Amino acid sequence: MSHPLLLSLRDLACGYPEHKVVQNLHLHLNVGDIGCLLGPSGCGKTTTLRAIAGFEPVLEGEIQLADQVISRAGFTLAPEKRRIGMVFQDYALFPHLNVAENVAFGIRKHPERERVTAELLELVKLSALSKRYPHELSGGQQQRVALARALAPEPQLLLLDEPFSNLDGELRRRLSHEVRDILKARGTSAILVTHDQEEAFAVSDHVGVFHEGRLQQWDTPYNLYHEPLTPFVASFIGQGYFIRGQLLSHDSVQTELGVIRGNRAYTWPPGSAVDVLLRPDDIVYAPDSEQKALIVGKTFLGAATLYRLQLPTGSQLESIFPSHADHQPGEQVGIRVAADHLVVFPAPGSVAAQVALPDSGVRRYSTTT
Repeated sequence: MSHPLLLSLRDLACGYPEHKVVQNLHLHLNVGDIGCLLGPSGCGKTTTLRAIAGFEPVLEGEIQLADQVISRAGFTLAPEKRRIGMVFQDYALFPHLNVAENVAFGIRKHPERERVTAELLELVKLSALSKRYPHELSGGQQQRVALARALAPEPQLLLLDEPFSNLDGELRRRLSHEVRDILKARGTSAILVTHDQEEAFAVSDHVGVFHEGRLQQWDTPYNLYHEPLTPFVASFIGQGYFIRGQLLSHDSVQTELGVIRGNRAYTWPPGSAVDVLLRPDDIVYAPDSEQKALIVGKTFLGAATLYRLQLPTGSQLESIFPSHADHQPGEQVGIRVAADHLVVFPAPGSVAAQVALPDSGVRRYSTTT
């Protein structure tokens, strides 16, 4: 069932007249969905979030929330008039107020303030701690108080700026799932900013990958992993790496690992030099295979082990093997390719690169590792 459109960013540019931090940005979010702005530091994701909140002016384009223009060049609706909630990186709790008072702060004049506060405390599992003060809480508990406080005024949209960055790894993983459950239980639309793709995938329905101020792809986590649109998305998401190949037909490529076939068709001329995307789960352990690789490094992950492999040509790959077989660096192992999705990009300087659309992104990044 599709939901109506809530948030729309159209041809957005933010920053300074002489330096646009974000440009040519288009994305939309439906009611009840959770989106994420993902990318390395300095890529423009936090600037975009601040523009949505009303803290950052817009140079070009516009932002609409529920069919109302809230920002455009020369006009910025005040943040307090946007019905947008915000959870900050440092939580920004009031130290002199207890948990219940913090949650109720934004609804002091609400006729059913106590009922709403009690419901939210129950939702975030903090009812028993309602009389405690922020300094008496753990980082995870403070984060849930901040979330409940932001939800209390029933915002149309909730913005979360790196909400888990101050927490350790295991707590981050647990709370990211909890936050998604809480938002879905309330039917609250939200946008999260993070540089952690595991966090992005755990919380979000759609993720936007940013690079150098431009949105590379706005898509589901599944499609970002299996159907990346640019080499940057391919390499940034899921430990992607590339090997050189030659296009044999619209759906097959000759590589040093043999012929790789997939479920995607490419229209470049046969013989075109291409770079083939492979991920660790595309290379599987096959002891009887004639294709051998040298183990040059390993990382134990518990249920599996990540191996760094070197092919006879010197190219390096990564592969995940079941951890019950413990191979050592310096050992030769048999491997084979098990890639259902054939994802390739034109090699720099190739015929395919010349016929690719200039704005497709394929020529903006190096595709070698």
